[in-house]
Amino acid sequence: MAVQLPAPQAQDLLAIPGVRIAVAEAGIRKANRKDLTAFVLEPGSSVAGVFTQNRYCAAPVQLCQAHLQAGSAIRAFIINTGNANAGTGESGLANARATCLAAARLLGVDEQQVLPFSTGVIMEPLPVERIEAALPALLEQTAQPAAASAAAWLAAAHGIMTTDTVAKAASAKAVVGGKTVHVTGISKGAGMIRPNMATMLGFVATDAAIDAALLQPLVKRLADESFNRITVDGDTSTNDSFLLVATQQAGNAPVNALDSSDGVALYAALRSVAQQLAQAIVRDGEGATKFITIRITGGRDKDECAQVAYAIAHSPLVKTAFFASDPNLGRILAAVGYAGIGDLDQNRIALYLDDVHVVEHGGRRAEYREEDGQRVMKQTDITVRVDLGRGEAEDTVWTCDLSHEYVTINADYRS
Repeated sequence: MAVQLPAPQAQDLLAIPGVRIAVAEAGIRKANRKDLTAFVLEPGSSVAGVFTQNRYCAAPVQLCQAHLQAGSAIRAFIINTGNANAGTGESGLANARATCLAAARLLGVDEQQVLPFSTGVIMEPLPVERIEAALPALLEQTAQPAAASAAAWLAAAHGIMTTDTVAKAASAKAVVGGKTVHVTGISKGAGMIRPNMATMLGFVATDAAIDAALLQPLVKRLADESFNRITVDGDTSTNDSFLLVATQQAGNAPVNALDSSDGVALYAALRSVAQQLAQAIVRDGEGATKFITIRITGGRDKDECAQVAYAIAHSPLVKTAFFASDPNLGRILAAVGYAGIGDLDQNRIALYLDDVHVVEHGGRRAEYREEDGQRVMKQTDITVRVDLGRGEAEDTVWTCDLSHEYVTINADYRS
């Protein structure tokens, strides 16, 4: 059961001019479920992406990177769920290419203008013949008026799910150059979640006009402040992909600097959507019962703050304590200590659970009472703050607890 995560509604989402979406049943792994999604982009759209840092990356990731690096004007995404097409060798690459070629022929574009995405079970052959059979009707749907609606975004959010229990979608607006621009995104992910990136697919689009040269640094910055700040179980997937699309149709003067007033306004809207999607993945973490914000302050730089935050967030002992609502908070201090900061002075460390001051000067605060800690630990949303007492830097990571249900889900995943 997702932690305080309501299902998105079509009326809360915004259509993005220049993006058309359709979803179909291809029978990739299970019958009677939507498992194939197409995004078709109008000519002139710009696309950039960031991908998993796992060296054993999936065939579609390899092909996406190659097509983007070739400078192709991307016109379509084809996304399948149920099969990751990872650990499939040369045949996996051939199947990913066949998907691109089949879609390209139907759309009348070059195969390098199509990006493939897969998510699901690793090391099983992709049933590409089922995808090819479903593509004609799927792409025909993208020519219908409904494909340009907000409801199509919601359908896609459902269509890319695997072990997710709730679809993930969000929208925002901003005024840029006197024009109202729109941002909408969807994502999927619940397990095998760890930054660099998480087992997730994320797609965010805006109709804002953005200098194409700005898009790659923009998507990287967005990922670093959203999807690269989440962890469920510390496992980096083979298939992670986060794509940013700018259809250039809002009529604003192109944004060419993020530090301009227009750049700041646009980035705020993009970051809002990306962070909502990232946090939704954690709230829907497999078996999660608690959503935990880990905020590290007083660091010398952001890198060491993130290092400490992840040490806490990845600790099975910390995560199981939160599941049990057990204020066994020495586990947090131990994680801070082994995070790898060689000159850390434990006597400067302070620890807070929400409004409860637990540790000062490296030791238990005299006024702290365990019942206060337990009160916070019973909440579904909890903030842990650790001050390192070393400087002014800070960083934040979002995670969840680790429950019996996580083991059950992952033990039964292929059955």
